[in-house]
Amino acid sequence: MPKRKIMGWVILSVLLLLSGCTGAQDAVADTGSKAQVNAQQENAPSSAPGKEQAMKLTIDNTVVPVTWEHNASTAELQKLLPLTIKLSPYGGFEQVGSIGQSIGSADEQMTTHYGDIVLYAGNKLVIFYGSNSWSYTRLGHIELSQQEITALLSHDEVSVTLMAE
Repeated sequence: MPKRKIMGWVILSVLLLLSGCTGAQDAVADTGSKAQVNAQQENAPSSAPGKEQAMKLTIDNTVVPVTWEHNASTAELQKLLPLTIKLSPYGGFEQVGSIGQSIGSADEQMTTHYGDIVLYAGNKLVIFYGSNSWSYTRLGHIELSQQEITALLSHDEVSVTLMAE
């Protein structure tokens, strides 16, 4: 009988421990604020295990604020830094350029909006100043107004640079 009580306490303790871990994640997710999640991750030491290094995006020598997704594709992209990509306009709503090699992707059907940064075909970086529906892997979002993003992207020969922060 004492073994059953001990085993019960062990199981209960493990369940409480696991629910405490997921509760912290739920509290952040419930806010719906990518900025809050980003701020928490920026304050964490970059050498912490499992933490992604922050990236800085420059469009034609203008540093732009980006909220990056935390997924395997952005982690692989970070391993290629520093990286400069020549973009070309496509369709009057996006700029696209090759990253030089393929990285892992998790494409899903989505409708993009101005400021969205996505991976297309596993080897192309796409930045939107309009909207499109297609299958992409989400990488991040530029936190500027539509007018500011359009001014940066709606011309030929756009160059972007990704660097570690």
